[in-house]
Amino acid sequence: MSPTPSSPPDPAGTGRSRWTALAVLSAAMLMTILDGSIVTVAMPAIQRDLGFSPAGLSWTVNAYLIAFGGLLLLAGRLGDLIGRRTMFLAGNAVFTAASLLAGAAGGPGLLIGARFLQGVGSAMASSVVLGILVTLFTEPRERVKAIGVFSFTGAAGASIGQVLGGVLTDALSWNWIFFINLPIGLATIALAIRVLPDDRGAGLAAGADALGAVLVTAGLMLGIYTVVKVEQYGWFAAHTLGLGALSLALLAAFFVRQATARTPLMPLRILRSRNVVGANLAQMLTLSAMFAFQILLALYVQKVLGYGALDTGLAMLPAAVSIGGVSLFVSARLNTRFGERTVLVAGLALLLGAMGWLSRVPVNADYVTDLLPVMLLIAGGGLVLPALTSLGMSGARADDAGLTSGLFNTTQQVGMAVGVAVLSTLAASRTGELLVAGQGQAAALTGGYRLAFTVSAALLLTALVVALLTLRRPGTDAAEGTGGTARDTTAAGDVTARDTGTGDAAPGRPAARSKSA
Repeated sequence: MSPTPSSPPDPAGTGRSRWTALAVLSAAMLMTILDGSIVTVAMPAIQRDLGFSPAGLSWTVNAYLIAFGGLLLLAGRLGDLIGRRTMFLAGNAVFTAASLLAGAAGGPGLLIGARFLQGVGSAMASSVVLGILVTLFTEPRERVKAIGVFSFTGAAGASIGQVLGGVLTDALSWNWIFFINLPIGLATIALAIRVLPDDRGAGLAAGADALGAVLVTAGLMLGIYTVVKVEQYGWFAAHTLGLGALSLALLAAFFVRQATARTPLMPLRILRSRNVVGANLAQMLTLSAMFAFQILLALYVQKVLGYGALDTGLAMLPAAVSIGGVSLFVSARLNTRFGERTVLVAGLALLLGAMGWLSRVPVNADYVTDLLPVMLLIAGGGLVLPALTSLGMSGARADDAGLTSGLFNTTQQVGMAVGVAVLSTLAASRTGELLVAGQGQAAALTGGYRLAFTVSAALLLTALVVALLTLRRPGTDAAEGTGGTARDTTAAGDVTARDTGTGDAAPGRPAARSKSA
């Protein structure tokens, strides 16, 4: 039914506004991804100007990661309860204000605090982005196209961050890597107010589990802190084992609480979907390999081949271009024609080939013959990321979309943190062994990176097995009863009209039915 004259315009309608909304969501994610990579290039300048110790400098990254990864699940659920648009706007406001503080920081303490606040804002905004996206685009062809565009943003952000960080730091100062967020953040907020659907949310009473919130947030933050400190303490140190065990105990207590709470923060029904569980597990394995690849390959070309910071960013640019091009122009068509599971398997095979190629990288590598083929095979990421996103969100119900989005983003962050910690430690350990055995610095470093790339290939192979064994075409869960019900899928499709209050229930379907989720 068309809105009455007194009804507000439907920002999630069938016109141009949905694609404008997608641009807003993509811009917010671009800002988040930029912030994760742009800082690493400027760290030497930050250390010199603010007097950071080497150990203290790492907290410019760690403070952000702990807040971001630890709050994603909670923020996603709160988005379902108070409204995903509200959570998105609040998160962008916090992030933008924190960016101003970070750029103006005159000492280590203020910068670290501002970075923590940036992580809080990023978690608030990022946790609900996919939840908003899947309620805006309910038609399968449009959804896979929208997810392809969104995935392109991620690939572009990672590359732009490395190049832009070097340019801004060299041409202006490190402060501008944070100030650049101000115009993006303000424009995103202004547009989001106009084009994002104003969903009401289920209300805090539907999931006001304070104890569950404390358990999951503390468990995730402590777990990520433990992982990022592994390089300093080692995997088998009392610090790592003790805090790791405490983190797992807190998360176990959270799941017990969710099974018994009257209004659980995370209804465990979302874990009955094979696609949700399988996609999250495959994503964790894939990103453990690929995020570490990005960091370790950058270290290899700098420490072994002698590239500078800007040259490193340019050397890795073909990887981002190939991923972005495939996700933007190819993935949607392939997902529609062959199905997400088939496309995911093909993409993982390409990534596996890339890591296999790198496992034999020589000390004196030639960029064209030894590294450029890897950058082209990495295009498989442009197939993997949109397919995983579609599969991971396919079981989302109307009132759980934010939570499912938060869960998907949480496994993403945990996978990246664990992958970097594990593979960096393995590379360093192998390098030390080769140095003791009498090999030169370059040869020893190369040997360490080869081991890390080999383990990355093993992680991707495991992700491929998980995909083959667990994942199915979206909609299968509902049909076979392994996840939600057919009514849940319908509810997700009707969320736009219900949330905005501008439309009625679908013809022949009582309005109460869409609220039963």
